[in-house]
Amino acid sequence: MTNTSLTLGEVADRLDLACRGDRARPLTGLATLANAEAHHVSFLANAKYRKFLHETRAGAVIIAKNLVDDCPVDCLLADDPYLAYARLSQLFDDAPMLPAGIHSTAVVASTAQIDASAAIGPLCVIGEGVVIGAEVSVGAGTVIGANCRIDAGSKLHPRVTLLHGVTLGSGCAVHSGAVIGGDGFGFAPIHAGERRGQWERIAQLGSVHIGRNVSIGCNTAIDRGALDDTVIADNVIIDNLVQIAHNVQIGEGTAIAGSVGIAGSAIIGAHCMIGGGAGIVGHVQIADGVQIQARAFIVGSIDKPGAYASGTGMMELRDWRRNAVRFSQLEDMYKRIVELEKQLSNRQ
Repeated sequence: MTNTSLTLGEVADRLDLACRGDRARPLTGLATLANAEAHHVSFLANAKYRKFLHETRAGAVIIAKNLVDDCPVDCLLADDPYLAYARLSQLFDDAPMLPAGIHSTAVVASTAQIDASAAIGPLCVIGEGVVIGAEVSVGAGTVIGANCRIDAGSKLHPRVTLLHGVTLGSGCAVHSGAVIGGDGFGFAPIHAGERRGQWERIAQLGSVHIGRNVSIGCNTAIDRGALDDTVIADNVIIDNLVQIAHNVQIGEGTAIAGSVGIAGSAIIGAHCMIGGGAGIVGHVQIADGVQIQARAFIVGSIDKPGAYASGTGMMELRDWRRNAVRFSQLEDMYKRIVELEKQLSNRQ
């Protein structure tokens, strides 16, 4: 557990921010401008909340330098107040920390290698050949399959499942209910013989490779590759209830919001942003720097950065098919209408 009380001066020094006010002021947590008390730090990063600044009772406020004269209380001056708030929140994070060592109820294979500084919680299962690095934290009820590797400083919250052969880089966070390395959705149809109409399972022989500083949300599933590995690059952030299918590749720094579904072998570029509920079909490539809006359905590759959206209201399938064709013709129709209007205008 981190600090629960810091002085304003200590906060300023740790965040490398200029401070105006009483450096000895004690601060015990964070709160919004509207609800903060004298022992809280608040922040102003969105102009629509500026109306609360003049009435705030906060002990101090993180604020942009150009607003310092408008702040009625002590303040910390930041070029990016929201980023400063994010870093400050970590100083007051009171989430319990597991003590180093292996809990007596954990089941650990004899061939597993676990650094002495790692923490293994109650009722965990650690398989054969697992390697767990320094200061890794493994929450209660987590299962780590054979031959997985978890690098230094990563944290697995309670009830995470890593199937065999998964690699997790340093500094990652995997939240409860996530399953990494489950079978990809691979089946071959049987067209003849007694089993006609059934499905033959394709063994998923790849694994999952996750880079450094990746965050994976609750109940997210990342499937292992059919042959090659599924790959998540460094600094990717993934929200809750996301499905990432086999052999998907996701580039560095990409952010994926909740309930997104990415089908097999899709390649997502670096520093993309994918809105909640979006769907991406398999075997497409998305360029670096693409922003996909919530609920968009991406059915083809995107070869240049920019913002993309899709989606129409519900209607009968027959009408939707007709309208989908017409939608793709709208630009041409618009140009023709403009030209006709010009011709009519010239005749008058």
